[in-house]
Amino acid sequence: MTPRKLLPLLGLLAGFAWAQSGGLVDPARGPVPIPDPTEPPRLGNAVNDDVRRPRNYDMQPPTIPHRVDGYQIDKNFNKCLDCHARTRTDFSQAIPVSPTHYIDRSGKVLPQISTRRYFCMQCHVAQDPVQPLVGNDFENADTIAKRAAEAAQANKK
Repeated sequence: MTPRKLLPLLGLLAGFAWAQSGGLVDPARGPVPIPDPTEPPRLGNAVNDDVRRPRNYDMQPPTIPHRVDGYQIDKNFNKCLDCHARTRTDFSQAIPVSPTHYIDRSGKVLPQISTRRYFCMQCHVAQDPVQPLVGNDFENADTIAKRAAEAAQANKK
């Protein structure tokens, strides 16, 4: 074997040995090295306050402000539509499904939810009251625009 082919192989073996010795750590897993098993976090109580949360960016799917444990959503039934279907919202007082969910791939408006928008929890997620795994100083566009407008107003004075 030529040295040119041997060097990458040795590097790979050295990296593998380092990982096996506990050298690689993923911040999302905590201090436990990657090869070692971890204890999964205990499931907490999902947020169940029905408070609408602000969206962080345009076109972000709204989060689910209530528990959805055990909701049946399959090709035969969608529990979300018991309350959120446009025909049920007068009774349930839930937010109706967006009109965009009634449009198919070709842009045709359908009388029922489009199959591409039928499985709600592919985009919409329930919330858990947990601390973030990593820091985040994200600000949405509305916050930045408001601060810029206030700064411009202050500069005029």
